[in-house]
This record gives sequence, C-alpha cells and structure tokens, in this order.
Amino acid sequence: MMQSLGRRYVQYFNFTYGRTGTLWEGRYKSTLVDSERYVLTVYQYIELNPVRAGMVQHAAEYTWSSYRHNGVGKRIGLVVPHEEYLRLGKTDGERQQHYRLLIQGKMEDRDIIAVRQATNKAWVLGSDHFKAQIEEKTGRPAEPASRGGDRRSAQFLVNRVDQ
Repeated sequence: MMQSLGRRYVQYFNFTYGRTGTLWEGRYKSTLVDSERYVLTVYQYIELNPVRAGMVQHAAEYTWSSYRHNGVGKRIGLVVPHEEYLRLGKTDGERQQHYRLLIQGKMEDRDIIAVRQATNKAWVLGSDHFKAQIEEKTGRPAEPASRGGDRRSAQFLVNRVDQ
C-alpha cells in the first residue's frame, strides 16, 4: 500500500510541477572551489539567492541563511567559519562589517554565471593555476574544452597534423 501511495504521489508531484524522475533526482550538486578568491564569491552567491529570487529584500531576512551569523553576529552553532572569512578582519566586528559590505555589493553577472556553470556541470571553480593543479591530480578536465574554432588557422592545422 505504501509503495503504491508513494508511486502515485511522485506521479502527481511530477505532473503538477512539470518534472520527471524520482523526487530526489538531481538534487545534490557540488563543485570544487579554490578558496582564496572564490569561496567568498560562493558565499555571496548563496547569501543573495533568496534576494535574487524575490523571497526577501535583504539576506538578513532569510531564516535559513548564514548571513545572520557572518554579517550580524548572531551565534548559530552549525556555522563553522571558513579561514577566508576569518581573514576579513582581526575581530568579529571587523569581519562582520566586511561581510556586510561584501553581501551589500552587487554580484557581477560573470561571477553568477561562473558559479552556476561550475555547480550545474561539476566543473572546478577557481583560477587557471588551481584548475591546472586539479587536472594534474585527478586526470580529468577541470573545465569544458573549447569548441569549434577556425579550421583554417595555423594552430588548428598544426594540432591536426600532430594527432
């Protein structure tokens, strides 16, 4: 009975929301992030998601956000500060002030696109040097290969002859 009920609910849910597959299919996404510059970019992306979605006017208003811990100083036991966050200042107050400025600023469209593409396609988010290190260690590409190109260019012809 429970199995039948579950199957019917999934069919109803998928029909209602225009989805396919299981309820949890494709829900988990992750990507490897270069800490130095990109971790704060990811923080900014995550904190501003509810704002971009029109759910709240400011990141501090979203209940499930770490902004209240990182930007306001409300202690949340589940939040463990990243070393890059700790580098924002020498005191809690300094870090919170810098974090508020980071989240207050408008996020660059190119950064939003980079985070989304890296996450959705499981590419590495980081500097070219970091990506090269990851490619060397894992033996897999850290970003998509370029497509197409000018087939009449000298570089294309040299590469084609080498293969």
